This record gives sequence, C-alpha cells and structure tokens, in this order.
Amino acid sequence: MSRKGVVILGSSRSNGNTHTIVSQLQQKTGFDMIDLQQYKINHFDYELKNEDDFNALFKKLTANYETFVFATPIYWYTMSGVMKVFFDRISDFLFDEKDIGRRLRGTKMGVISCGSDNEIKAGFEMPFVESAQYLGMEYVGHIHTWIENKKITPTVQQSITDFANQLMEK
Repeated sequence: MSRKGVVILGSSRSNGNTHTIVSQLQQKTGFDMIDLQQYKINHFDYELKNEDDFNALFKKLTANYETFVFATPIYWYTMSGVMKVFFDRISDFLFDEKDIGRRLRGTKMGVISCGSDNEIKAGFEMPFVESAQYLGMEYVGHIHTWIENKKITPTVQQSITDFANQLMEK
C-alpha cells in the first residue's frame, strides 16, 4: 500500500471555498484529491442493490491510500449531505466484502471543515471521531477553516501548514 494520502472533497460546489482550502493542503502534502461530486453515489440500501460508482471508488481508495482527509463545508452545523452519504455507504463493506472494509484498519483519518467564519459548534467532530474508532482508524484531528474576502487568512494558512505537517508524520 502506498504511504500517500488522499483528500476526499464532499462539497456541493466542486470549486468552492472548501476546494480552495483543499488545494492549499495538497500543495503542502502532495495528496491526491477525490471530488465526490464527480461520482454517482446513491444512499445506503440494506439489500446492497446499488448500481453506482461507490463500490469501485471505495475499493480503489482502500487499495491505494493509508491517510484519508475528509474535507467538507459545514451545512446546517454538520458535514455535507454528499459526505454523509459516503460515510453511510462504508456500511456496504461492513455487511459484504468485509475484507475490503477491514483495509481501513490502521489507516489515518483527518478532517477539514470550511465554514463562513471561524465559529464551529460543539459536536461537529463527533461523527468523524466515532467512525474512525469504529473502523479501526487512527484519528489525527480536525481543523476548521474559512475564507475572508475570497482569501485564506494567515491564521487559516498556519492551521493548514500545521495540519499538513501532522498528516505527514510517520
């Protein structure tokens, strides 16, 4: 497995503020980026009858990366809908093809949120922390970011740099 990481962008706007933040992280880490908007991913189905892009995407991700950074704008105080659907679909590999789901064990998970300002409500991080624990992943943290006047502030830039360094640690 590659030691490389991937940023999974879960935004309704492929080139919005969250993408701007992700681009900065990519420059500092060399991580690849997957834009979930570019894939057809249906909601979870208990009968596992989805015919979409999720299974092939998840197999590719788990075969090639050991650090996963989930980047999401904050919509209604939580992760975006497309990101939530992605997390729900991980269940496909907890019911069927469990060996694929188990590839997440021992990998790293980080989170970037992007909001309209520097405020973030308590509890935002909990679904990520608990999912990492449940999946056997090492949770390496979360940074909250925002854009002011269409620019990344020095404070946010420093957070991105610090987070990139943390992600690159062995």
